[in-house]
Amino acid sequence: MDVLMFATVAVLGFTACAEFGSYAFVHPVVKRLAPRDHILVEQGLLRTFGIVMPVLMTASLVLAISYAARPDGAGLPEVLRWVAAATWATGIVTTVVVNVPINLSTLRWNKDFPPERWQERRNRWEWFQGYRSWAYLTAFLLVALSVATVG
Repeated sequence: MDVLMFATVAVLGFTACAEFGSYAFVHPVVKRLAPRDHILVEQGLLRTFGIVMPVLMTASLVLAISYAARPDGAGLPEVLRWVAAATWATGIVTTVVVNVPINLSTLRWNKDFPPERWQERRNRWEWFQGYRSWAYLTAFLLVALSVATVG
């Protein structure tokens, strides 16, 4: 059994699906809530996703790089793995540079008296959440394709 391959597929798949599911199915509903409820839900999500996802995103990148760097020859599977790792890395960079600062400020917002232009900040967060979600899903699919190409 190839433990590294399995762990890479499993962790990237779970993480990509959680992020993409949040982006595609949860946040569109949250955006339609009244401002007070919107902020309450965002703060709640940050207290759950915000604890687990940094660990999973980082573990996914470590696994993607480890899997890409394995010395099993060149060719299409190796190229796919490296592109997947690079794609995952772009999602992490945008998360750290854009989403994390917005998340930290969102946690401090008063739900009854939100700051001016709070929705603009959340919209910016949403755009980069979309980018990250698509990057993670793409990276996972590239890893899956590399596995299918080998097998």
